[in-house]
Amino acid sequence: MKITKIKRVLSKHILNFPGWNTNRKLLVIESDDWGSIRMPSREVYEKCLKAGYPVDRIAYERYDSLASEEDIELLFGLLTSIKDINGNHPVITANCVVVNPDFVKIRTDNFNYYHYELITDTFKRYPSHYNNFNLWQQGMAAKVFHPQLHGREHLNVSQFMQALRKGDRDALFGFENQMPGSIPLGPEARGNRYVDATFYYSLKEKAEILSIILEGLDLFGKLFGYKSESIIPTNYTWSPDYNQAVSEKGINFFQGIRKIREPIPGGKPKYHTNYLGKTNKSGQIYLVRNVHFEPSLFRLRIKDPVGQCLSDMEIAFRMHKPAVLSSHRINYVGYIDETNRDRNLKMLYQILMTALRNWPDIEFITSDQLGGIIMSKNNNPNFHV
Repeated sequence: MKITKIKRVLSKHILNFPGWNTNRKLLVIESDDWGSIRMPSREVYEKCLKAGYPVDRIAYERYDSLASEEDIELLFGLLTSIKDINGNHPVITANCVVVNPDFVKIRTDNFNYYHYELITDTFKRYPSHYNNFNLWQQGMAAKVFHPQLHGREHLNVSQFMQALRKGDRDALFGFENQMPGSIPLGPEARGNRYVDATFYYSLKEKAEILSIILEGLDLFGKLFGYKSESIIPTNYTWSPDYNQAVSEKGINFFQGIRKIREPIPGGKPKYHTNYLGKTNKSGQIYLVRNVHFEPSLFRLRIKDPVGQCLSDMEIAFRMHKPAVLSSHRINYVGYIDETNRDRNLKMLYQILMTALRNWPDIEFITSDQLGGIIMSKNNNPNFHV
């Protein structure tokens, strides 16, 4: 076994060691970024390349966009063809934004004010997306698509608007092409910093971001008819000072990775380490992703996405942990490049069918269902983590 593989296997064991245990084979699929624009179209992608922006070298600029009706139908078709021991389909915990920038209104106000539009209006403006929200509702009814809140929008409103007012070349280029920000122009392929929605540089921005998050939770309830019980902070960035406020809006569970970044104005960010079942002062429970299926993120250099994902699951189950699988929307989108979607759907099907053969008692559940199971166990005086 190669040294890098040994290190990875050891790190997975360390990740799964602390926290809540279960003998059940629970599989959660968490998928971020649903509803966010990112790259608007193939035409804009080509325009970026022509202008010198190396969008082909960053996965999210290369493949990610609004999922089209065809993308959604193919994903849901795959999921509804599979059932677990309880008769349940694999279900995507779809972490959604609820708005996107309204570029027309922002331009009309000469960048003095920020405006947004609901994702339902965004869908109607795109040529292959008009029926998206109806499809989402069908997926919800079939219990293969379960929205939770990712954020109001996947955009740092304060930083984006400041850049536009200053006449920043890259921000303006993104704006004119209806992108939420832009990667910098030049040979170095760096990411779009404007999508880091919850990062703040001042106490004023910190307060503004909390207001945005709370409004996002309210809008989520109006769109979907229920409260989001969990949240996954964009770019895994969050202030613990927000916990009580979102708890009062119904957030009981935090999705995420092991380390969450807290911005410190004027200083270096602080990192908080979590584990599955950890409870904060507001009584909220942390869920930690311990399995990955991210074949579109080519910078990760994953040679065998299927084998790695199944290996992650095997380690989790052997250590009596649920398998909490991270798989962003980018992996299922073909609006920019159909081959991206098609190859990944084939691999997802292979993973799910192999998992059913390897663990016939596997159960497909959502993130908030997992949180509810952990919470019920933690409230049992005879239960010990």
